[in-house]
Amino acid sequence: MKKEKQTEKEFVLSLKSVETENTLDLYFYRPIGYRLACAFRSTKVTPNMVTVVSIFVGAGSGYLFYFNKWTYSLAGILLLILANILDCVDGQLARLTERKSEIGRILDGVAGDIWFILVYVALALQLTHAWGTAWFFLPATLSGLSHLVQANITDYYKTLHLYFVSKEKGCEFQNLKQVKAQQKTMKRGLYKFFYILYEGYTGLQESLTPALQQLMNTLHERYGDDLPQKLRRDFRGESRRLMKRYVDWLTFNGRTVVLFAVVLSGYVWVYFIYEGIVLNLVLWLSIRKHEKMCRRIGEKVASRAFD
Repeated sequence: MKKEKQTEKEFVLSLKSVETENTLDLYFYRPIGYRLACAFRSTKVTPNMVTVVSIFVGAGSGYLFYFNKWTYSLAGILLLILANILDCVDGQLARLTERKSEIGRILDGVAGDIWFILVYVALALQLTHAWGTAWFFLPATLSGLSHLVQANITDYYKTLHLYFVSKEKGCEFQNLKQVKAQQKTMKRGLYKFFYILYEGYTGLQESLTPALQQLMNTLHERYGDDLPQKLRRDFRGESRRLMKRYVDWLTFNGRTVVLFAVVLSGYVWVYFIYEGIVLNLVLWLSIRKHEKMCRRIGEKVASRAFD
């Protein structure tokens, strides 16, 4: 019993936060990831190594989705599931071994984007081969761009939520000014290149969330990093409800439910409609609701409701 409690406690520590995990991650992907992370922890395997492997595994699913055969599609689905498990492993291994790094965090975010970009290319090629026209690359490109923005905002809201959990959990939350300052201190090389990309990534996040930026500026001026506990609880309560209702649909699990169904059925063009219309509508609602929440909390801060 004592060992089970210790294992459960360590599993929780391997997560960024239970509050930001959706149900399928919490009960399927993360437990498997934890067991693999425990197996790798006493080896020379690093979190970044796991991330690189996950990129190649996820790329394999894109190749298999090109073939309009259910056996290949099923194999591609299994590879994408394995890639997502490995994506869990790298973060959990980093937290268990305290081998976290900025480049690792950025690389981890890029991995999922690479999987899906290759998947979109594969679906476009499949449709081009079947219909004899390359016009399918247009919705594939729009889907890829939509995916990048959706993943960007999803990551932003989840990282922001961690900022309101605690100072330690929220240490990864950075504004554009901080990212630019770090980027300028770096020497030329791959690390700096990734940070330049991250700078653009952060700039997009801030440009789409003006009410949130205003709230964060107000909080910094009034409280610094020492936010009142009531404020933390109120923000997290509302943020968590929005994640469950909207943001979780923009995650790996939210999009693969439909992706797996369409590749098995053969009607892969349906996915471009889902990505380009349905998920962008969810993105718009997510931002709109979140901005409204930020304005409401900002009004409470102005009235000193948390002082």
